[in-house]
Formats: sequence, structure tokens, C-alpha cells
Amino acid sequence: MEFNLTRDLCFFDLEATGLNIVRDRIMQIAIIKYFADGREPAELEMLINPGVLISMEAMAVHGITPKDVARKPTFQQVAQEIYDFIGDADLAGYNSNRFDIPMLMEEFARVGIDFDVSKRNLLDMQRIFYKMEPRTLKAALKFYTGKKMVNAHDALADVRATIDVYRGQLERYQDEDYEDGDGNIIKRPIRNDVKAITDFTNDDRFVDVTQKIKYNDEGVAVFNFGKHTGKPVGEVLYKDRQYYHWIQDKEFSVQVKKATKQFLKEYEQKMREQQQEQNEA
Repeated sequence: MEFNLTRDLCFFDLEATGLNIVRDRIMQIAIIKYFADGREPAELEMLINPGVLISMEAMAVHGITPKDVARKPTFQQVAQEIYDFIGDADLAGYNSNRFDIPMLMEEFARVGIDFDVSKRNLLDMQRIFYKMEPRTLKAALKFYTGKKMVNAHDALADVRATIDVYRGQLERYQDEDYEDGDGNIIKRPIRNDVKAITDFTNDDRFVDVTQKIKYNDEGVAVFNFGKHTGKPVGEVLYKDRQYYHWIQDKEFSVQVKKATKQFLKEYEQKMREQQQEQNEA
């Protein structure tokens, strides 16, 4: 099955020194790019010297050792090549919305590149899978294609498996409706349409992928953690600048830091407009 694309689509996978998207670093990246104009897909794969210690847990998973990456380039040295390869493409992966995408954003931010995903469609095969058949990538590959996983946790092998899973999901669910827990039915949500699947699988209540900020039932952005849980972000930061600076200085994602800056700016503007109205009254 050929993908129905209106914009280029990059399937990608990362292997890292650990699971903390802010503290840990990328060690391997693999990308397969599909073009909207029908050209043959392009591939990019590389090992990267993370410059930090690799956790034993991570090595046990992907098998990449310090010796493997000792003479490899740093992310700063390859960042522009990766950025240019992706271009303005949509992004796809397995568990990519919660791990690969935010980690890649952090790496780009550290070298001064603003990797904006706000206007991209973000396809996560795990979200499709968990919505329809909650299991693992290995099980997904066998379930949808009948294939066995080979070289699991090698980035390029995982990308290829993810692409096979996506093809299998499109074929399996193309004529199937989805019914949620409240009995609401969505007609054919899994079809050969990147935007439609993104809308179906992504939870737009959350402002950032780490789910630190979300929109409440009134559409107001509120904190989803800590002492200000449930309180409006803009109002809290306007009244408590120390809390704002704490967020900017601590290990929060680039998305959270950018969002808090924006919500504070919007609230400040709202306060100025209210003050002007009062002065004119």
C-alpha cells in the first residue's frame, strides 16, 4: 500500500543513554523519509557520541557501548544535517510522541536550533496500536504482518518494523469504526490519511508531550503537576514570578519552557488591556 501524503513523512527512531528526555542524550538515530511527490524513500542513519555516561539499563536494551560511539560525531556536529534531512516533514514513530520527538527537540535546542513541531502531523504507531490492540512493537509486528522481530532495539531495524506495522494497521482498520467508552462512534478513523490519524490518536488536551500543562474543560491552560495543579498557567506565573523562573531554570522540556513564556506574555497583555479599560472608564 502506498501512503497517501500531502507532505513528506519521516519515520524515525532513537536509541539513547537513558529515558530522561532532558538529561539523557541520543546515541543513534535512523530516519526513513517518504516524499509526497512519490520519489523513492531516502534513509539517514548514524551513531552519535553522546558526551555523557550511558546507563547500564540502556546498554542492556540497545547494546550500544561507549566504545561503539567513542569516535563518532557529537550531536552538535550532525545537527544541521539531521535538521535539513527532516525539513518540514511530518514525523512518525513508535512511542515517538512521548520519547523520540521531545528528546530530539531537546537535542536541537541545546545547539541553538528551534525544532518546531506545532505545525507538523505527529503519527505515533504505538497510539494507534494501544487504541486498537494494546501490545508491544514485537507483538504488533507479528499481529499485523506475521513477521518475527529481527535485531530488536537497533534503530534502523525498529524503523523498518514500525513502517511494516503502519502498513498492516492501515490495511486491517481501513473499514473499521471505533467506539469509545461512552458509546460514541468514529467512522473509519484509521485510513490512509496522516492528518486524520493524527487527530484520532493524539490527545489535544495537553499542551506539551510531557503532559505538564493541559487545557481544562473551559479551554484554559492549567498546570498538570506540582503545587499549582489545576490552576491557570498565565495567572499563576503573573503572580508568582519566582515559580516562572524556577520552571525556566529546571529540567523541564523545551515545549514547557516555551509554553510558559507564551502564556505569561498573553496574561500580561490581558492585564494591560484591563488596566487601560479601567483608566478610560
